[in-house]
Amino acid sequence: MGRISRRALLLGAGGAAGWYGARRFGSHLPVLDGAGLTVPASGDGILNDASGLSPTPIHRHITLSQDPGEALITAIRAEIREASAEGRPVNIGAARHSMGGQAIPREGHAITFDNGMVEADTANGTYRAHAGARWSQIIGVLDPIGFSPKVMQSNHDFGVAATFSVNAHGWPVPWGPMGSTVRNFRMVLPSGDLVTCSRTENADLFTMAMGGYGLLGAIIDMEVEMVPNQRLLPTAQVMPAQDFPAAFDAAIRSGEVPMAYGRLNVARAEFFEEAILVSFRPDADQSDLPAAESSGLMSHLASYIYRWQLGNEPMKHLRWWTETVVGPALGNGPYTRNSLMNEPVETLGDRNPTRTDILHEYFVAPDRFDDFLTACREVIPGSYQEFLNVTLRHVAQDDESWLSYAPVNRIAAVMSFSQEMTPRAEADMARMTRDLIDRMIEIGASYYLPYRPHATVDQLVATYPRAPEFAAAKRELDPDLIFRNNLWDSYLGAL
Repeated sequence: MGRISRRALLLGAGGAAGWYGARRFGSHLPVLDGAGLTVPASGDGILNDASGLSPTPIHRHITLSQDPGEALITAIRAEIREASAEGRPVNIGAARHSMGGQAIPREGHAITFDNGMVEADTANGTYRAHAGARWSQIIGVLDPIGFSPKVMQSNHDFGVAATFSVNAHGWPVPWGPMGSTVRNFRMVLPSGDLVTCSRTENADLFTMAMGGYGLLGAIIDMEVEMVPNQRLLPTAQVMPAQDFPAAFDAAIRSGEVPMAYGRLNVARAEFFEEAILVSFRPDADQSDLPAAESSGLMSHLASYIYRWQLGNEPMKHLRWWTETVVGPALGNGPYTRNSLMNEPVETLGDRNPTRTDILHEYFVAPDRFDDFLTACREVIPGSYQEFLNVTLRHVAQDDESWLSYAPVNRIAAVMSFSQEMTPRAEADMARMTRDLIDRMIEIGASYYLPYRPHATVDQLVATYPRAPEFAAAKRELDPDLIFRNNLWDSYLGAL
């Protein structure tokens, strides 16, 4: 049996106790009688995303699996020409895990990349990958030769160019978003021209496309930095939530911690009052690293205990005990860096057709973290939503991306809600989101763009002050607005 990842262990270690608790303490979710379930449209001509709430009509959906050479470039140019002639948009996606149609072109040509080409260059510490290569495929190539992605999303299902296009971050430290690790990429522009973009060649296109949501063109392939894989040992510290920023900063500044994350207690009675910091340090023994594996059985146990929290405050207390007491006692490792990141998003997936998981993410400067805690305590518990989890990560300052969410070093708070698939829940989520974003703006924090489109245009501009400049540059590059998605249609196109 392969070694169990710490993340699955922390969530799944209380599986047996959770089973008892789920039987002992029932759920107290609101009844659905008369609520009117939302049933998204589906079938040919409809594309949705991870929210299940973004059914969008499209002209057609094609999958391109060619290597990043002339055949792929020719196919993309053909789609651009046909779409342009008919006045339809184009957009490219991989897993389409965004939650508000950010990778879907309404009434347009939706392209999915499906090619796992990865070529490592150990001399330069980089790898070249097809834009659609999934992180699981990248780990699969780098792991046997002793390397690891420098920064990737926390799950391995997503495409490398998609990660760059939303400029996602991960939990390796002390780096910033994934875009900071990209050396260069090739992209087909709306004109059909093929260009190479880097920090020295077409630099404006490079920094616009970093977090540009695929609105500038079709990325073909990328050269990205990698680092040596390592065997790591975890250490867990439990503390009052307000003490987390100082402890997190100390771990990062030590130079001894290549990976770290935190969590907060989400039980309503102690909401955001207590934190845990899990930091990983290199083991003295770095020989014969085992192959990267996912957590298998423990992933299913993790999913059960995670789901048993729904409407069940005793289970939330049990999960926190699992993470702060059982996990540290059992999960002493070691784990390899690649195994820690080699987790599918389905680990915590919801299979209940009446509910959907919705993510929020906020980025707050460490010196305003206490204000962040206060804002969340005053806004979230009064909502209609079931709050399941918040993970805390480090994001280093990003001065490159035009739509940067981290103009200074920030703590990322990745929040997971379980939302009822009803109009009443969607309306409440929209209200709560806008209230929370207002509070974030007051304390100089930012919100992330790949999730439900509940923010106002004014809130987007207040959070991303270069958004109007981005929209103007996009129109100059793409006067026919060929590359579009819901982020453009609902927000940037109004600027």
